[in-house]
Amino acid sequence: MEVLIESVDHEARGVGRNDDKVVFVENALPQEIVGVDIRRRKPSYETGVSTYIRSPSAARIKPRCVNFGVCGGCSFQHIDAKTQLAIKQRVLEDALNRIGGVRPEQILSPICGPQFNYRSRARFSSRYVIKKQKALVGFREKGKSYVVDMTSCEVLPPHISNLLPELRSLIQSFSIRERVPQIEVACGDDVNVLAFRILEDLSADDVSALELFGAKHDVVIFTQRGGPATLTQLYPAEAVTLTYSISDMNLTFEFGLSEFTQVNSDINLTLVRRAMSMLDLKPTDRVADLFCGLGNFSLAIARSGAEVIGLEANQELIDRAINNAARNELSDLCKFETANLFLEGCPAYKSLKSVDKLLIDPPRDGAMELIKNIGTGGPEKIVYVSCNPATLARDAGTLVHEHGYRLMSASIVNMFPNTSHVESIALFVK
Repeated sequence: MEVLIESVDHEARGVGRNDDKVVFVENALPQEIVGVDIRRRKPSYETGVSTYIRSPSAARIKPRCVNFGVCGGCSFQHIDAKTQLAIKQRVLEDALNRIGGVRPEQILSPICGPQFNYRSRARFSSRYVIKKQKALVGFREKGKSYVVDMTSCEVLPPHISNLLPELRSLIQSFSIRERVPQIEVACGDDVNVLAFRILEDLSADDVSALELFGAKHDVVIFTQRGGPATLTQLYPAEAVTLTYSISDMNLTFEFGLSEFTQVNSDINLTLVRRAMSMLDLKPTDRVADLFCGLGNFSLAIARSGAEVIGLEANQELIDRAINNAARNELSDLCKFETANLFLEGCPAYKSLKSVDKLLIDPPRDGAMELIKNIGTGGPEKIVYVSCNPATLARDAGTLVHEHGYRLMSASIVNMFPNTSHVESIALFVK
């Protein structure tokens, strides 16, 4: 069966029609005529994969990664960078209009950076395949639980990507090679950390192998036998501290392996700058940073001279934010408190009545309860950083149609190039 592809969806699947049914086709781009192998049939749509492509789209490029198409990490590598941004921009605008019934008065330029080698954090799966007598280390296959047999990864920094073959050999040498399901990677300003999730205790030889690996590759080694509290530094003997910086604001942040940080340092830097520009801060402003985490935006707000209160449900992150404020000599301008911002009737909502400006950076579920409680007497400006266009659109609809805000501007934040993930930032003004 041949299908003319008319558009692409948010997962980069081509969209065409077969008689009266919509067909979603993997590895197909607009204006391409493709052969389709149908894999699933539903009453109103079908899904399949392209088997051949006639007259490829001008936007089609050769994927840089040999694992593309199998690995579940990247879905856009066959699309040029300009078209990737256009797809994500359309996803954002469509969601705002369709779900929220709103349109930004201005579309700002996308926040974007390098297409490759951008990830400072990652989580590899590890599996020892008995039949092959071989250890595999990499990301999982697309839509499957199998581990891709990776020897490199184009979105990781080269010094981390180059470790993949060595990690495979290391796992294969372990006495508990079948009981090491994950390896977490975190790159800081000065150190690189590998944390090995283990389901059994390491032997003495395993410990020695890890120490030698750390020394050879200049990486810090942690092990984790259970939950986050069991994270233990194995190598070197001296305790290390992970940090990242926003250099033009003279800010340095400590973070722990189990604590959330943005995976794309370059984009985070530009995102913080954009947020500060949107807030247009004055020293007399009182600002609330909601879902503040370890203070990524809070400290930038304080650096401007404005007073900031950061709210976050996780006590460990609040403790980290307090320490980061002290580290950067901003404690006088920063106050941090724990608050469950998903809770109906959360006491912290009352404090929103006394702030001039608001920054919101919620998880994928958005901030529905919080937005409902802002009311018509809320702050003059709200900057909303989102990792889910659907929940941003829902909350934007409430702010505009029920609370009297204008959606002044919005843009995509290309935190994850070569993937379908869409992050964004929007400005609401009374």
